[in-house]
Amino acid sequence: MIMENENRTVRLFEDDAYLQSFEGEIVDVRGNEIALNQTCFYPGGGGQKGDTGRFLINGQSVVVADTFSDQSHPLKIWHRCEDADLAVQPGVSVGGEIDWDRRYAHMKMHTCLHLLCSLLPVRVTGCGISAEKARLDLDMPESTINKAEVTELLNKLIAADSPVRQFRITENVEKTIEEFVRTAAVTPPVIDGGISMVEVEGVDLQPCGGTHVSRLSEIGDVTCRKIEKKSRHNRRFTIAFS
Repeated sequence: MIMENENRTVRLFEDDAYLQSFEGEIVDVRGNEIALNQTCFYPGGGGQKGDTGRFLINGQSVVVADTFSDQSHPLKIWHRCEDADLAVQPGVSVGGEIDWDRRYAHMKMHTCLHLLCSLLPVRVTGCGISAEKARLDLDMPESTINKAEVTELLNKLIAADSPVRQFRITENVEKTIEEFVRTAAVTPPVIDGGISMVEVEGVDLQPCGGTHVSRLSEIGDVTCRKIEKKSRHNRRFTIAFS
């Protein structure tokens, strides 16, 4: 059933980050970009890249090269397809499947950055997540930890295999944002009066709308490859799978 509001997409990944396929209906088309009534494709944000994958439309397999939120309507999600001549209209049914290996790597790396935040409780000035590695920029005039120490501490946390829980809160949202947000100059989106929180049990709790693994052991061994001085008040930590 087509949603009444074409400027809002049901975000299936929020209820189940492990969902790999879904069925939906087209609500809007602009060139080679398609918006659906619902999707499990993550639209990018918080340093995590948008999902890629495939659509099945009218029996035709179409590659999805990127997923992103609409600039004017943040709750609307666009899927950029490689086929520039899509002859589709709103109301057409679509089967979708994400590139799971890529998404799962993003989930592991994103969760790992939460662990790094717990080890270095300072303001985050930037981050970037790919399927091979991730970086976290921190407001640190001087580095008080080396690569070997970061690697050891991260892997110790991962081996402890704490559960990871994602949930929404709808009360005292502004207070929660003020208390828990660590990323400078970025405020997490408030959707339907609520905000998404991610908790690594006994380790970390912060607002985040990305996708994460359900237990730390899923991450596997990691290595801190670099600690770089990017400016007078900025240190960049690069983490990769071992």
